[in-house]
Amino acid sequence: MADVGQVLELAAIDGKTVLTPEQKAALVTSLKNKLEGLVAQHTDMLENLTPKVRKRVDVLRDIQTKHDELEAKLIEERAALETKYQKLYEPLYSKRYDIVTGVAEVDGITKGGDETLVDQKEKGVPDFWLNAMKNNEVLAEEIRKRDEEALKYLRNIKWCKTDNPQGFKIEFSFDTNPFFKNSVLIKTYHMIDGDEPILEKAIGTEIEWYPGKCLTQKVVEKKPKKGSKDTKPIIKTEDCESFFNFFSPPQVPDNDEEIDEDTAEQLQEQMEQDYDIGSTIRDKIIPHAVSWFTGEAQDEDYDSTILEDDLNSSDDDEDDEEDE
Repeated sequence: MADVGQVLELAAIDGKTVLTPEQKAALVTSLKNKLEGLVAQHTDMLENLTPKVRKRVDVLRDIQTKHDELEAKLIEERAALETKYQKLYEPLYSKRYDIVTGVAEVDGITKGGDETLVDQKEKGVPDFWLNAMKNNEVLAEEIRKRDEEALKYLRNIKWCKTDNPQGFKIEFSFDTNPFFKNSVLIKTYHMIDGDEPILEKAIGTEIEWYPGKCLTQKVVEKKPKKGSKDTKPIIKTEDCESFFNFFSPPQVPDNDEEIDEDTAEQLQEQMEQDYDIGSTIRDKIIPHAVSWFTGEAQDEDYDSTILEDDLNSSDDDEDDEEDE
């Protein structure tokens, strides 16, 4: 019997979001079986109920079944809506790309006249994606000063769902630049579907850096130890912080490879941070890029955070009053 995740994965193959009658039935059955499985784990408690209470619980289970049928319908309709609106977004994203890169000009701008030489050379919106990302708190922490020159060549960012394996990928398109050969850098997230999506692993494009241009490493010069016969400085290459480390995500060890608890916790934190960056780009930067570029989204994000904090604070105050 297929579980909920398997049914949804089957429904997503080849972009299909409408469940077949068989898939609908399987989804409802899966949800029902899940509930019955939980009940089976607590048979001792049920057996201790009086006949009248047990009868009431049976009716509650019937109500739960109806709820699960509605939940299955919600999942189906939500998937269909997401696909529908992603298709509606595409022409808008294409138009945005044309304006940002200077492929198309907007109404009201004419060539010649009072244009300066700088105006004539300046196409589109320079540093659009760089500034959009820098105005986001999560991404700003990842971007170093030395990254900025390379990110000025960023032409577009887009994302799409992946079906096999299930997850999503983010594509960064770059102009020809002096830092690396790649025209596209891709980050792919493989997810384990369940009640809540869980990150299984992430894969990034290997960046083909030009000699001496690698931004994820730096050359350091160290003095030789005191008393050493060799007085020449030691030249070493060390890893360093960079936004482009995003394309070298933390790797999950093989199943047969044992790791200690501290290492496991550190790996989990790294994976959570990596997913946070990816989901921020997917859910905030791409759909609201111009608002992040202008800083408007930054203010809205701040306001929503303040509102959430105020609501949480109010809840805490109410709890304190009740305790008194």
